[in-house]
Amino acid sequence: MNIVIAGAAETDELGKLPHMSTTQLHLQAARNALADAGMTKDDIDGVATVGVPGPIQIAHALGIAPAWLDGTGVGGSSFLFHVRHAAAAIRAGLCTTVLITHGESGRSRVGAARPALGPDSLIGQFELPYGVLGPPTMFTLTALRYMKETGLTHEQLAEVAVAQRRWAHRNPRAMYQDLITVEDVLASRMVAYPFHLLECCLVTDGGGALIVTTEERARRSPVHLLGSGESAESPIISQMEDFTTSAAFRRSGEAAFAEAGISHDDVDHLMIYDAFAHVPIYGLEDLGFVKRGEAGPFIAEGHTSPGGRLPLNTNGGGLSYTHTGMYGMFAIQESVRQLRGEAAAQVPDVEVGVVLGNGGMFASAATLVLSNRRP
Repeated sequence: MNIVIAGAAETDELGKLPHMSTTQLHLQAARNALADAGMTKDDIDGVATVGVPGPIQIAHALGIAPAWLDGTGVGGSSFLFHVRHAAAAIRAGLCTTVLITHGESGRSRVGAARPALGPDSLIGQFELPYGVLGPPTMFTLTALRYMKETGLTHEQLAEVAVAQRRWAHRNPRAMYQDLITVEDVLASRMVAYPFHLLECCLVTDGGGALIVTTEERARRSPVHLLGSGESAESPIISQMEDFTTSAAFRRSGEAAFAEAGISHDDVDHLMIYDAFAHVPIYGLEDLGFVKRGEAGPFIAEGHTSPGGRLPLNTNGGGLSYTHTGMYGMFAIQESVRQLRGEAAAQVPDVEVGVVLGNGGMFASAATLVLSNRRP
């Protein structure tokens, strides 16, 4: 049974959308994905999403009576988990066609949930007392240790933002499109050492949705799911096994590559979740595209930029395209566009794409191997 992504679409707009609630973003993305797939709500019997509203509310709002639901919430990688879980459910006969939605008012906070971190939580007990709160300060722990042990320079870290802006410059939907230099990055405001403002993700509003089904049910040229993997490490960053590598990245990547039966040389296009500039560096190494300590120079030499041999984050990524808080949906969307030949910054001859999602601060990870060719 060949599992495919039969529909994929984002909200009409991304950026600052104070006129749209979180629920409205979910629903608009869902309707756009259904239209893209040539389907209606009556074709859907499975619904997956994360956060508030959850899958029950989304199904009710769209008038869907689901036979299968998934509310897995493991951070920004959740949507990759949903694709994997939907594939398993379809193969098991639990449903036939799954709608996966995302909507997040990350910037305007319209209808957005406000997470509470109690003093009895792991973060409350073991990290908050030391002044570590939120991604900018939490991710510094890993970035600084990696820089110390591998010799990654500030200039090489800045090159990640520069490379991704080159792709965003070609994308009219990207929030930031102007080309930047390493000097621009290092001159931007220091947020939390070693991260300058341009090395931190955007904060935006927006959403996206996917339709996952079988090849036989797809009504347009589909994107095939060749393989997938998922894993997790520690719910708090201070308890990672090794600050310089993500065990969840490694395990999920190995599983996805093994299921797909591909090698690194088969990969034409790569999307790696980039909440902060060092995360793509970890992804390149943990997926095995380069050796330890080589990812920074690899990016600085232009290999992931337009014209490079491994196009990476071709929409501009979370650093330049959009980042609503949970970015994984947008990474999948760009991979689908590239495989369809519909991307704003289209890479020639893309047949196999890999998407790596991060959840929390290296807490969870999932990897998808997608292709426009049948397995």
